[in-house]
Amino acid sequence: MTIEQLVIFVAVAEREHLTRAAEAIRLTPSAVSSSIKKLEAFYGVALFNRVGRRIELTGEGQAFLAEARATVARIQAAELMLSEMGGLERGSLSIHASQTVASYWLPPLLMRFHARYPGIDLSLTIGNTASVAHAVREGIAEIGFVEGRVDDGALSVTPVADDALQIVTAPDHAWADGRLLKPKDLLLSTWVLRETGSGTRQAFEQALLAEGIDLQHLKVVLTFPSNEAVLSATRAGPCAAVVSGIAAESQLHEGLLVKANYRLPTRRFTLLRHKERRASRATEALIAISRER
Repeated sequence: MTIEQLVIFVAVAEREHLTRAAEAIRLTPSAVSSSIKKLEAFYGVALFNRVGRRIELTGEGQAFLAEARATVARIQAAELMLSEMGGLERGSLSIHASQTVASYWLPPLLMRFHARYPGIDLSLTIGNTASVAHAVREGIAEIGFVEGRVDDGALSVTPVADDALQIVTAPDHAWADGRLLKPKDLLLSTWVLRETGSGTRQAFEQALLAEGIDLQHLKVVLTFPSNEAVLSATRAGPCAAVVSGIAAESQLHEGLLVKANYRLPTRRFTLLRHKERRASRATEALIAISRER
């Protein structure tokens, strides 16, 4: 049984007329008649009685009509769904993002996307750079946004924004006086840092190595899985911390934290996609918005 045979059967059953049914579905009467005869012959069931020049449903045909209508309706609903997905009128998109990106940079982007495509359901999962890369590689997420370096041959990595790392302290820390710090000075303070696997920690470690300093030589007293926890601990104690500039911006403005006078390199926020998986229309639209200024 084909979809076309079902559509033809329903059209003939509703009109009880071959020619009118053929006109409605834009086929020839002979094609409609042939389709009905093949359906009846294959299953050994008479669906119509031929009474003179008229046709009418048999009891079996009447019983089958309800099922055929329901099936055709489901097919039409499936076609509509695909059409709406293609037009971004409905659908879903799974996004994973590392914490700094998800908390500060990504929300305005998602709001712009929602304003344009309100029928697309967005699902955001927050992790660190390592977990986001894993999710995209395994197909758990269709798209990922991270601030850390990703070396994975299965993934495409596209820069989408720049971010400046900053060393911050409480206002009563020795470095709050604005003195110009040298790399060796970083060994004198205690530190609170993000956890291993986070993009922030990874970028800081690379910056230290460029100055000949191993991160293990720093006096790290606590590590936290969130920027908020790092900033809160820094406000409360004598430690220094490294965070994204956008994460610390409001607390620096309010005077709760102070930026130390040490320049760290700018890093990139990047978009991750699996190289061998085709991007959905929703993903393509989000990528386009992420590239807008």
